[in-house]
Amino acid sequence: MLISPTPHARAASPQSATRVSLPRADQYFEVRFESIGGLGAHAAGQVLATAAVVRMGLNGAHFSSYGSEKKGSLIRSYVRLAEGDRPIRTSAPIDRPDVVVVFHAALLRNASTFSGLKANGVLIYNAPPGVVPTELAALPKTARVIRVDATGIAMQQHSRPNAVFLGTVCAVCPWLDRQSVLDALSEEFAGKHPEAVASNERAFEAGAAHYEQLAGAGTADGDLSPLQGEALWGWQTQPAGGLLPAPGNTIWNDLTTSRTGWMPVLDSAKCIHCGVCDLVCPDYCLAWGESDDGDKFVRKLKGVDYRYCKGCLRCVESCPTGALARTTETPGLADKLRVPLFPELIA
Repeated sequence: MLISPTPHARAASPQSATRVSLPRADQYFEVRFESIGGLGAHAAGQVLATAAVVRMGLNGAHFSSYGSEKKGSLIRSYVRLAEGDRPIRTSAPIDRPDVVVVFHAALLRNASTFSGLKANGVLIYNAPPGVVPTELAALPKTARVIRVDATGIAMQQHSRPNAVFLGTVCAVCPWLDRQSVLDALSEEFAGKHPEAVASNERAFEAGAAHYEQLAGAGTADGDLSPLQGEALWGWQTQPAGGLLPAPGNTIWNDLTTSRTGWMPVLDSAKCIHCGVCDLVCPDYCLAWGESDDGDKFVRKLKGVDYRYCKGCLRCVESCPTGALARTTETPGLADKLRVPLFPELIA
């Protein structure tokens, strides 16, 4: 992974800062944002660190790690805070966070998402009210688990999930000066996107007010183990070069986390099976099959394999009859409506 340090380590002047103190003055307070490209985790970390340093009198550092900078790829953003008189002399990734913020619920399937969370830490994840994911049982039993419908709130307020999460973080960490973070958020967008300032403020306030704490979600004792680093390969243990260990693995690719709240849904009664949607789909996620009802269409569009759909909605934009419509994605809807492209390989 590429580590891109963009530290915010300037001390705030006493006149401009609302002085705050960390929960433990002798320790760093560390936040890890777990996200995918396109949801604004990097910007959220930058805003939080800037507010802490410039407006709260703390020392802080912010940096993100990611591979290919594109929608749907994994990104982690780190914020490390210290008391104003304590320097920060490390830019190592945060492996024992006090707070983990998960921008997409699908990331909970990967144990590394909440690895290293402290026993008294906080996990905040994005999901509407409903069933509690079984993956949360791996969390410490003493950790606070917060659920907020960040995507739903962002869509309602014409904002982004990062603004919602910043509000929630301030609410569950009351030692943070909420107004300072909100001011930093507004300042971040006032120059290039002034039209977004008001909607971001509404999303921030909604995130601070509309969240729920889940009781009894975790079952583990003590701190979670930190994420293990990559193995140090030697001449006897390194893998053979020039080989593809998993050839033909494209069909196993899963783009579920690329969708950001919307998905295309097919109304078969309106479809004329013209194939225009198939021409514009960048991921070939539309499932076609032979006509089974003896009508005039030999080949018919059966539905969408949402495993490969990243939610670009080009099919919706190009459909001449409105058979494909933009629909809010709710938990379980994609699994219910999915038509598998490779049923013999992936159920």
